[in-house]
Amino acid sequence: MPKHYRPPGKKKEGNAAKYITRTKAVHYLQVSLSTFRKLCILKGIFPREPKKKVEGNHKTYYHMKDILFLAHEPLLEKFRDIRAHKKKVKKALARKNRELADRLLNREPTYKLDRLILERYPTFVDALRDLDDCLTMVHLFAALPAVEGERIQVERIHNCRRLSHEWQAYISRTHSLRKTFISVKGIYYQAEVEGQKITWLTPHALQQVLTDDVDFNVMLTFSEFYVALLGFVNFKLYHSINVKYPPILDPRLEALAAELYALCRYISAGSGRLSGDPQAVTSIEDGQREVEKTGTRTEESELRLAQLQHQLPANEPGALMHLMENADDMDDDDHEKKECRNLFRNFKIFLSREVPRESLLFVIPAFGGVVSWEGDGSPFKESDEDITHQIVDRPTQGHVFLSREYVQPQWVYDCINARIILPTEKYLVGRVPPPHLSPFVDNEAEGYIPEYAETIKRLQAAAKKQVLPMPGVESQGLDDPQTLLVEGIIDRTEANEAAEKKRKLTMLEKQYHDELNMELQGITYSTSLSNKNLQSSVENVKEDTMTTLEESEDLSKVSMSRKKRKLYEAMKIGQERKKDKIKLLKERKKNAEASKTG
Repeated sequence: MPKHYRPPGKKKEGNAAKYITRTKAVHYLQVSLSTFRKLCILKGIFPREPKKKVEGNHKTYYHMKDILFLAHEPLLEKFRDIRAHKKKVKKALARKNRELADRLLNREPTYKLDRLILERYPTFVDALRDLDDCLTMVHLFAALPAVEGERIQVERIHNCRRLSHEWQAYISRTHSLRKTFISVKGIYYQAEVEGQKITWLTPHALQQVLTDDVDFNVMLTFSEFYVALLGFVNFKLYHSINVKYPPILDPRLEALAAELYALCRYISAGSGRLSGDPQAVTSIEDGQREVEKTGTRTEESELRLAQLQHQLPANEPGALMHLMENADDMDDDDHEKKECRNLFRNFKIFLSREVPRESLLFVIPAFGGVVSWEGDGSPFKESDEDITHQIVDRPTQGHVFLSREYVQPQWVYDCINARIILPTEKYLVGRVPPPHLSPFVDNEAEGYIPEYAETIKRLQAAAKKQVLPMPGVESQGLDDPQTLLVEGIIDRTEANEAAEKKRKLTMLEKQYHDELNMELQGITYSTSLSNKNLQSSVENVKEDTMTTLEESEDLSKVSMSRKKRKLYEAMKIGQERKKDKIKLLKERKKNAEASKTG
């Protein structure tokens, strides 16, 4: 009898006991495959990869403890009740008992995900850390067409749009936005909330089409959980700045603008009472006082009566930015937040109808700017003489105001990423704008710095009153003679003397480094003096040194273990790929410059 023989029916050990296939898990829980998928998504249970797959490599495995965890889930009983209820409705309709079917449909069993959210995210910081995919999914569903009869319910799309606008209103009001980037997929945003960096992607404002090659049942399950999660997060964030949640919106402005930042004077007064700071005045309020003076007392009384009767819709998007303007400012000395709050502080920006309005209405107030758009419900009109910039994307304009600058939308995003006001010459209408650089890429770590990135770096240094070296020149200190001469600290004679001293010091330093290199290579001082062909000998020594280094590298690779040697080779391959990529970028730049000159 073999040593490890175990009679059939005995207790299993090892991977056979730790893991279970998906088919066996479905049979164990006595649910359908779709219900099992939904439970796993809501509970956050994912397939595992055991080292030894007992049932075969083509099967999906789950941890046995996770399946036992699902077996005791109260939500499982709710799903069984819903399935039994659907069978009763189907049976009543088959018997043509419409009265019973209607009565059953009015008493459909429901469930909530409150307990699951608290179970998966014990603290608020845990929820913020897992908010990237949540925001991306919610913004995706918010951009889908809300059409009756489609595979996605209209109410789900409206909820996603409302939650996404509430999130953007909070980020814009608290000036928490840090980075933006426009790509082919959509627009990337990164915000910092309570010390956590949150990055999400929003689709472009284009007509979305529901394709047949996507399983919307799985996406709807994810969106169901994410809608509940984002609702709790928004509730916590709004109460942290003393703003009532959910916000109450003005239906008249909703009908006019139907956008996130449709402004509402009644909500402005109401949020001031909520925050307890009626004298709090922000930059957006300063730019919209003229609009508030145009209302009548009759309209205000109608709105107040509607609020008392609870007739104002609390689940529609829009009018959220003005709601949060009077919230109490948090006492923080964060330099980065102050920098973001004051970037567009003195700017009054108007958006033309061809630009991405929703994105710009989000990012410009987040950095302290006052913004308006073309259409009814806007805070100020295009003819306002206080407008400093107008965002356009058309080659020609019907009427040009000389008191403002006409720039392309990319100028706003590049200013946000650079944290300075960039010159508008390269972004004027009709010109090809400079390359839109990603703020998520570390150019120094990649080894290649684009030309426009160097230009932005110099503009940033100039804004901070710093002195940077010229391109292609070694870094020099602030005590450079030419720098001191330009600043008027010394005269030209002293500058020439200082430059001569610096040249002699540089020569002595170079001689010192050469002698150290010769000493390391085994060349004595007397031999170097007697040798007439010193330069050639040094080059030969360098070649010998490189050969010695290569031989020592080969010896070290031989002494490595197999795992370490594979890791070392993979690291070398990665370095070579990075070098090839940098070389390709430089060649492309050279070809582009040659084509321009040619």
